[in-house]
Amino acid sequence: MLFQILSLLLNIAGGLLTGACLLRWYMQYQRISFNNPLGQLVLALTSWMVLPLRRITKGLPGGDWASILGAWLVQVVQFVLLWLVSGGLASLLSVLVVATIGVANIAISTMVVVTLVHAVLSWLSSGNAVMNAVFHQLTAPLLRPLRKVIPLIGGVDLSPIVLLVGLQIISIMLAHLQSRLLMAV
Repeated sequence: MLFQILSLLLNIAGGLLTGACLLRWYMQYQRISFNNPLGQLVLALTSWMVLPLRRITKGLPGGDWASILGAWLVQVVQFVLLWLVSGGLASLLSVLVVATIGVANIAISTMVVVTLVHAVLSWLSSGNAVMNAVFHQLTAPLLRPLRKVIPLIGGVDLSPIVLLVGLQIISIMLAHLQSRLLMAV
């Protein structure tokens, strides 16, 4: 019972922090301003970790690697703590594999939440225009290709549903990959 409670708390804290790091990277990649409530929350949750990691990743091409590294390190720490508490022994390779797949799973979960929030905000005509714009910017790169092939049905955009189904399929595939890799390690 204690392990389940600790596992729940670690999964919540680790998932929130990992998701915030990934959202920080994605917002920078999409050039989305952090001058909004979501951006400020992401910065508040991640700056303590990401800013020092920038010293390590300084000069690497391709974007904000400190946020990606931060997300991955959170997952490594989370899985090491879970294995220590459970009394199990884990190889370094298995921790690295589980952490990497954990980051991918949380990236998918984050996009699911972002897509759902965007869909709800788009239905509320009197919603917060700033937040609606932010969530539109976050989801547009994923929804745009789908909107080209999926017609509106009765004026309703079904592309978010197709995206959510696709993300869930990828999540299932990652879980299968993780179990196969862990059996091999």
